Amino acid sequence: MLRVRGLSKSYGGARGRRVLAGIDLDLARGDYLAIRGESGSGKSTLLNLIAGLDQPDAGTIALDGVELTAAGDDQRTRIRRSDIGFVFQAFHLLPHLTVAANVALPLRLNGAAAGAAHARATEMLTAVGLADRAECQPRELSGGEMQRVAIARALAHRPKLVLADEPTGNLDADSAAQILTLLREQIAANAGAGILVTHSAAAAASAQRVMVLAAGGLRARSA
Repeated sequence: MLRVRGLSKSYGGARGRRVLAGIDLDLARGDYLAIRGESGSGKSTLLNLIAGLDQPDAGTIALDGVELTAAGDDQRTRIRRSDIGFVFQAFHLLPHLTVAANVALPLRLNGAAAGAAHARATEMLTAVGLADRAECQPRELSGGEMQRVAIARALAHRPKLVLADEPTGNLDADSAAQILTLLREQIAANAGAGILVTHSAAAAASAQRVMVLAAGGLRARSA
């Protein structure tokens, strides 16, 4: 479903720092991959490239046969909206919308009726333990609660590909375990695939396989 070939990215011009160097990656439907790496290793950069939020210096990314690296901005936006669920490290909740409206937003953007979008948002907020916070504003939530809302929003439209950037970084151990289970179950239920990037060995252990990102390269984890 996802095919990445020769992906490279540098920052700072010709004398800058190379973050990714010739990354190859394949992901089939049903795959759930964890990528571990230290802070600054390029984990977030890799997810941003796969999601089409940034463009690589070299290489190709194809999702279900559509080459994102050759697509225009509008096409990449449509693909993100319909096919990709992104759990951002910084949440990116809209402050003027309620929690429920934030979760329903991807569905509304994809053309879902208000009632159906609200019902799915309620379902996902219940799944992350926040049904009672549906009418709150994001500013009324704790960091951990905002993280859970962001995860509910990323999963609400049943995306083909889930990209999760340190999704348990603001959660306690019990909440983290609940969220990791939810991610795995939703990926399976939607016949999709997922990539979790994390520095946490415990979080990575929830995935089917683990790879390590270091020195710009991606390799299978050693036994």
